[in-house]
Amino acid sequence: MSTPATAQALLFSREASPVWREWIGFARRLSRRRTALFGLLVVVAVVVTALVAPWVAPFDPIAQELDDRLKPPGWQDKAGRLHPLGTDHLGRDLLARVIFGARPALLVGVAAVAISGVLGMIAGLVSGYFGGRTDDVLMRLADIQLAFPFILLAIAVIGVLGPSLKTIIVVIGVSSWVVYARVVRSAVLSLREREFVQAAQALGARDGRVLARHILPNAFTPWLVVATLDMARVIVIESALSFLGLGVQPPTPTWGGMLADGRVYISTAWWLATFPGLAILLTVLGINLFGDGLRDTLDPRLTV
Repeated sequence: MSTPATAQALLFSREASPVWREWIGFARRLSRRRTALFGLLVVVAVVVTALVAPWVAPFDPIAQELDDRLKPPGWQDKAGRLHPLGTDHLGRDLLARVIFGARPALLVGVAAVAISGVLGMIAGLVSGYFGGRTDDVLMRLADIQLAFPFILLAIAVIGVLGPSLKTIIVVIGVSSWVVYARVVRSAVLSLREREFVQAAQALGARDGRVLARHILPNAFTPWLVVATLDMARVIVIESALSFLGLGVQPPTPTWGGMLADGRVYISTAWWLATFPGLAILLTVLGINLFGDGLRDTLDPRLTV
């Protein structure tokens, strides 16, 4: 005779097993896409390196040694310590700065995407589900947002508030919600006409419950794909703002700031701009490859 605990465990396993089977099937489909796996490995490597930067960086990224300035890759100092990527114009180790530069790039990417993604998700759900005047107002706000050139908007806001990490996150996050809103809205317009949504409405379910239990889980997949791909764009924007001097201020190392420093020495010290540029290239490429694979895997109309 089974005890109540045993019965509860069996019930939980029966409910959870389809979910686990779905996740296992998703992992198998994703594993068949080699480009997506390569992108995932690159992203994981960059994230792990950024998290353990204080332990893996060979030198202090802001320690200056003017006697060792502009040394080429592979140079050894007087103490016999190797500088694999050389030193910059202030004698700082370039490898340590590239490693620590991943931190602000990833932080801005994750935080800004989270802000814009949540705002866009809410706007898209409300606009697509309720329609009418609510839809018109939100979509006109989206059109107005798209009419503003982002760089000019960023320069104006940062000029007033001052350049800082928080300001960059807020500016990028608040100005990037339109893409999410349009994608989610298009999904909701289709979902609200489906039988399971109309059945829930006929049974007297409130709008909030219908949105949270029936529409949101089905609209989350396209949102997730857009968020993954948008993170690469945000990293490029953060690097561009840092390149223009509007991002995180020195001495904090940023990839864009290192590119700005290296452009002056591009003909005499090529490594100053090359390695930060390669870091941006590999990170953005990895995110894009993983995002493309995620989109193809989650789209039921595509077969692997």
